[in-house]
Amino acid sequence: MTGRDLQHGIRENLAQVSHQLIQVMLVGFAIGMTRTVVPALAESEFGLERGSFLLLASFVVAFGAVKAVMNFVAGRWSERIGRKRVLFWGWVVALPIPVMIWAASDWIWIVAATVLLGVNQGLCWSMTQTAKLDITRAEERGLTMGLNEFSGYVGVAIAGVLTAYAAEALGARTGLLVFGMAVVLLALVLTVVWVKDTLLWAKAETAAHKAAPPESLPRYPQGASEHPTTGEAFALMSWRDRRLFAISQAGLVEKFVDALVWALFPVFLVTQGATLTEVGWIVGTYGFVWGGSQLFTGRLSDHVGRFWPNVLGMWICGAGVAMVLLGTGALWWSVSAGVAGFGMALLYPNLSAAVADITPPAWRGTAIGIYRFWRDLGYAIGALGLGLAASLTGAAEAAFWFVAVSMFVSGAVLFWLSEETHPRLNPASPREIADA
Repeated sequence: MTGRDLQHGIRENLAQVSHQLIQVMLVGFAIGMTRTVVPALAESEFGLERGSFLLLASFVVAFGAVKAVMNFVAGRWSERIGRKRVLFWGWVVALPIPVMIWAASDWIWIVAATVLLGVNQGLCWSMTQTAKLDITRAEERGLTMGLNEFSGYVGVAIAGVLTAYAAEALGARTGLLVFGMAVVLLALVLTVVWVKDTLLWAKAETAAHKAAPPESLPRYPQGASEHPTTGEAFALMSWRDRRLFAISQAGLVEKFVDALVWALFPVFLVTQGATLTEVGWIVGTYGFVWGGSQLFTGRLSDHVGRFWPNVLGMWICGAGVAMVLLGTGALWWSVSAGVAGFGMALLYPNLSAAVADITPPAWRGTAIGIYRFWRDLGYAIGALGLGLAASLTGAAEAAFWFVAVSMFVSGAVLFWLSEETHPRLNPASPREIADA
């Protein structure tokens, strides 16, 4: 198949979009299986002393640091060897994870397994996202990202609930082993048999833009090379372009919420008297609302733009985190988790869509990889920060306030430095096109 034969669009590539949605749901299953059971049983199964907040957060720090680096590597690597090969190797790396958790004799095993999980997530989730952006149209970017993150985070939520029940039925270790191996093996088979490489679509889009530029040209970074080096692309994403800097810092800080939900929220709920299945459903509410709402919020941004969904999402998500401490009971905690999940649904697909809006297709994979580097570094920085806040005060509640305040401040930075990125709503001016 040549570049001229390739069509862009969700409907035109429905089979591959569907395969990629199944892939990202399986990626969500892989991380979701560690969300409920592992933190809640840290003391009984792995010997962590109650109140060891920093040690408990260590596996999230390790995950975030590794995933951030692998996001960066995956983006650049995928432009050289293709998206499918990166996806395949991401699943190969995941094979030992369920066995390591099953055989773990102490917490170091869990941290080591989480390092591999970070590699898996960095390679696989990045590729499902990049591949769908390759084969869909610019005006479908919000919907594309919404579908991607809906599928992934519904997968996270479902896995959290299923593994809680599996742990009660089979034991924590055996339940995770059976679930985890089934997920990884299925993903490998589907990757080999049905997934196509989408790098050709990205190259075809670049050629089409050169031959006939679209009417509403995006506001690409000024003074950037057509094929920037890794260093130049990193500088553009991290500080040279203030819009991309604002998006990257917002991505980093929003992961503080996910680090909190993963590392400390289950422990907080258990200390408040919640059962393991209640923890699964409360934490699952965050994932279900986040995942399900993205079907709406991603599409919404294709019509109203990315700016306000991103800014309001940061503030609403922070408010949901603060609400956890303002009431008690499973219903209140579920509502609070739902508010945080809805805020996350507003910002999560649309920060990524904003990056895709204003980075050229020739280096979009690299740009998304760098954005995801900063975003998932937030796991590590956030887990370290909330672990310190909880350790210094001796109370998990301090971690919730640390995260809530960080979200409000980061949202303010995004409001101040960013702008609308949707090319139809804020296209490049003739002067910017001439200077490009």
